[in-house]
Amino acid sequence: MMGNIQILLTLMVVMLLCNFMMILSMKSTTNLSTDQLALLALKEHVITDPQNLLATNWSTSASVCGWVGVTCGSRHRRVTALNLFGMNLFGTIPPHVGNLSFLARLNIGNNSFRGSLPIELANLRRLKSVRMSDNNFDGEIPAWFSSFTQLQDLVMYGNNFTGVIPSSLCSLSKLENLLLAENNLEGQIPEAIGNLSSLIALHLDYNQLSGSIPSSIFNISSLVEIRLANNRFFGFIPSIPQLKISSLQSIDLTFNNLTGLPLDMFDRLPKLRNLYLSYNQLSGGIPMSLFKLKELEDLSLSFNRLKGKIPKEIGNLTMLKRLYLGVNNFEGEIPQQIGNLLNLEEISLTNCKLIGHVPPIIGNLTLLKLLDFSSNNLTGEIPQQVGNLLNLEEFNLKKSDLSGPIPRTISNLTVLQFFDFSYNRLTGNISH
Repeated sequence: MMGNIQILLTLMVVMLLCNFMMILSMKSTTNLSTDQLALLALKEHVITDPQNLLATNWSTSASVCGWVGVTCGSRHRRVTALNLFGMNLFGTIPPHVGNLSFLARLNIGNNSFRGSLPIELANLRRLKSVRMSDNNFDGEIPAWFSSFTQLQDLVMYGNNFTGVIPSSLCSLSKLENLLLAENNLEGQIPEAIGNLSSLIALHLDYNQLSGSIPSSIFNISSLVEIRLANNRFFGFIPSIPQLKISSLQSIDLTFNNLTGLPLDMFDRLPKLRNLYLSYNQLSGGIPMSLFKLKELEDLSLSFNRLKGKIPKEIGNLTMLKRLYLGVNNFEGEIPQQIGNLLNLEEISLTNCKLIGHVPPIIGNLTLLKLLDFSSNNLTGEIPQQVGNLLNLEEFNLKKSDLSGPIPRTISNLTVLQFFDFSYNRLTGNISH
């Protein structure tokens, strides 16, 4: 009797387990079917598919997990990544995409998707990376992006987004890349942007943003790259808090209306390699703290209102490759210490009201490809040492009030493609 009961109990347990596994299997099938329906809806909203990638591959006769651009998780067998980058697709994003509830990575960049983003995408709470660059999306950047609490990448440059940067984005504590360049955004950068404590790259260039640059940006010690060029920012560039040592390597603020630099701005930027501040309204002298930037490779301060002498401390920037100081109100001579910049490839001091001679030590800069001292008040002869610049491709001394014979050593410059010595008092010919 007891044996029969045990057999009966064993059969019941086996049946229950079978039913449970069947339910799990049906649930998994239903969920994957949901993903399939969402992707088929996206396919229907693609009007143009020139490579027929979706037309020939996204077929119900094959598993969704084998479709081109689709990745499924090994555990749940649900769609976790969708990568349609560069497929030249033209169409819109349907609300059904919001049903891909396991989606962690979405990359539809470099296509021709248009229209606004459906609010149903807010359901994709697992998203870690959203890449929609170089499309034709319009409307405002949705505030509901803040529901993506795991988001690390928000890459939406090269679209037609309008309106302001939603302050709600500043709650995304894991965000590392915020790339919203080349849109039509306006208004100010939210002060709360300083809350993005994991941010590495901030690209807001080529928009219509205005106001002052919030000082909170420089509270983000993880930030490596700031690009705010081609906007309408004004006022002083904020200084870095005294207790902060920034990891910043690149700052691009060109084509704005900025008027001033903090004198101590560069004291706490030991890793800075690229500084682009051209085409602003900066006045005063070059802050001496700038010459502490031992790793600086690119320095562009041209088209401003800077004045005073070019400090001899510029010779401290021995890693410098590109130096642009043209179209300012500098005075005095070209400092001899420029000869210390042995890594220099390009130098432009055009239209700076400089006086004195072209320093012969310029011949030390054997890596130079571009040399532009045009439109100054220089005197004397072109030094023979320019013949050492065997890599020189562009040589401009136009309107520099130079005199004397053109040195024969210029014939050594066999890769020279452009030169202009006009409007001087030079004699002789250039044999090249």
